Amino acid sequence: MTSLRLFLFICLALVAQLATAQNTPVRVRATITSFDGKVLSVKTREGEAIQIHLPDNVSVAAAKALTLADIKPGDFVGTATVKNAQGVLVARELHLFPAALRGVVAEGHMSWDLEPGSQMTNATLSAAPVQSAGGREVTLSYKDGAQTILIPEGIPIFTTVPGDKSLLVPGAIIFAGAQMGADGRITTGRIQVSKDGARPAQ
Repeated sequence: MTSLRLFLFICLALVAQLATAQNTPVRVRATITSFDGKVLSVKTREGEAIQIHLPDNVSVAAAKALTLADIKPGDFVGTATVKNAQGVLVARELHLFPAALRGVVAEGHMSWDLEPGSQMTNATLSAAPVQSAGGREVTLSYKDGAQTILIPEGIPIFTTVPGDKSLLVPGAIIFAGAQMGADGRITTGRIQVSKDGARPAQ
């Protein structure tokens, strides 16, 4: 490699690193206040008014309510949990991932920002739920381990189905994994939105 090519290669690598460093992942949980077709104005659960810039081909997924009976062994699911006083992981919600997201969504057990001390488990349901004190227990298995989680009665259980921009109306609740640039501009290519009373994963 010539000196000039080496120099150009280093410059391009630095630009790529800088671009990555200037984009910070953010999770947005909010209620829509307005939408002009390109910019989604929302109020976050913390009460902050922000704008999310959407591409023309933004993917919109609508929440659809389910029951625990709709989720079968072998399904790929996610659940946000918090430990109770006995150290048991208690689900705050349970969502069934569309089959196309298996292998796309990160699998495993990780910290989450739903509330202090919360965690997220994305994994495969190993067996049918079993009755337990306080609800039903499920075992979720992933590559490096498994978690037993208590599913209380009455928590939100749902999946997502394809939607469109017509669902992005004032009052609808959204969740988005977005990117914040160095200038504070927030962008995302995928929005999950509430429909018929069912809310997206939080």
